[in-house]
Amino acid sequence: MFWQDYYRLNRLPDLWQDFDRLNRMISDLTTPAATTSEFPPVNMWSGSEEAVVTVELPGVDHQAVDISVAGKILTLKGSRPAEEMHEGESYHRRERWYGEFSRTIELPFAVESSKVNARFSKGILSITLPRAEAERPKKISVVTD
Repeated sequence: MFWQDYYRLNRLPDLWQDFDRLNRMISDLTTPAATTSEFPPVNMWSGSEEAVVTVELPGVDHQAVDISVAGKILTLKGSRPAEEMHEGESYHRRERWYGEFSRTIELPFAVESSKVNARFSKGILSITLPRAEAERPKKISVVTD
């Protein structure tokens, strides 16, 4: 009796590893990485004069990215090609997403679209979005009688 309980308790970590392995296999087959989170990942911060958006685009050619701004909306569109495989090769793990993407981001203020600047370096797209003149805070002078 003691040995049977001891064996069962010591077998639990192996069962959890088997369960985890099975769960990952099913997840790999049924859920592409892009559906678990939005692609591309974006960071955005702003100050009083401008907003800056950085976008992770590994494996994407900068010419395959379309950036547009309308009012307070920034839209990114593009595509990342699939990796080519040779005859007889097959995936053992496939987590990197490929295909077309589109991402719409609401900005904290309207921007001066003619002055938007975009730079692409080492897979990171940096977009500087200057605040529209009409949106900039104005200092109001107080007059006395």
